[in-house]
Amino acid sequence: MKKSIKAASLLLAGSLLLSGCGSDEATGGNSKNGDKKIYQIGLTQFAEHPSLDAATEGFKKALEEAGFKEGDNVEYDFQNAQADMNNNTQTIANNFAGDQVDLIFANATPSAVSALNATKDIPIVFTSVTDPVGAGLVKSFDEPGDNITGTTDNHPDATGKTIDFMTKEAGARKIGVIFNAGEQNSEVQVEKVKELAEKNGAEVVEASVSTSAEVKQAAESLVGRADAIYVPTDNTVVSALESVIAVAQSKKIPLFVGELDSLKRGGVAASGFDYFEIGYQTGKMAADILKGDKKPSEIPVGLPENIKLVFNPKAAEEQGLEIKEEWKDLAEFYEE
Repeated sequence: MKKSIKAASLLLAGSLLLSGCGSDEATGGNSKNGDKKIYQIGLTQFAEHPSLDAATEGFKKALEEAGFKEGDNVEYDFQNAQADMNNNTQTIANNFAGDQVDLIFANATPSAVSALNATKDIPIVFTSVTDPVGAGLVKSFDEPGDNITGTTDNHPDATGKTIDFMTKEAGARKIGVIFNAGEQNSEVQVEKVKELAEKNGAEVVEASVSTSAEVKQAAESLVGRADAIYVPTDNTVVSALESVIAVAQSKKIPLFVGELDSLKRGGVAASGFDYFEIGYQTGKMAADILKGDKKPSEIPVGLPENIKLVFNPKAAEEQGLEIKEEWKDLAEFYEE
């Protein structure tokens, strides 16, 4: 009798052990979705405004088309730094590094710099970065860092087309530029605008800010000192662009902008591209990295494609700029 009980106990124990092994195999260990790997991707975005938002959407769309679908095999942790360069960007990046996410998507220069400061191991892909070499993110466009690559939003021809239009067509001689001097990408752009303006016989009048709350006052400070305003792809200023538009309309000072999303909000003209597209380019890079097809160091930094000059006739009328018929041959006209 005792032998029968002992044998039965051994059989039960063996059955439970096999059952346990089968359970582990079905759940894939720590996987949350069977034996399928769930990729953890940290999305750090410096500020909330249409261009950066579009880049993030483009990034996610490219990954989805490559088989990385949110709610299936991808989990995104989206964090917005609210344009805080001193604390939020680095805290977000440090948290992603501590969580050991599979990849970090850094949208804008401050977020990318903080991500690289936080980790030299986790793959990082960036976008909306004006000068990735000057910011210390990559060694060169062709040879990025060991764990980082991405796309720039600075096409060599884009700013030149806008400044040429401002000076040669709209007749601007004093160009007011509003920017955050703490943003490395903005400093690069302002120096470029100065160079182009001087070449065309114009000068730049600077108005710098440190927070979005200062943008309206900066715009008002240009009244009487500038006959046109230019806003580069500065995240701090673009996030408060409506306050600049209000000044431009009330004081009849034409406002020119650095990207097409700001043009749609009320800029007179911009030479640019769709930020969704550079986000999409970056998402394709991320897919190659997650699949193990390429390392970040093997992917050159990408340039934006399909650069075009676009004119907003409604904004021009509201800001006191007389529209010339020949401008239709120089730019696409934006109609709401």
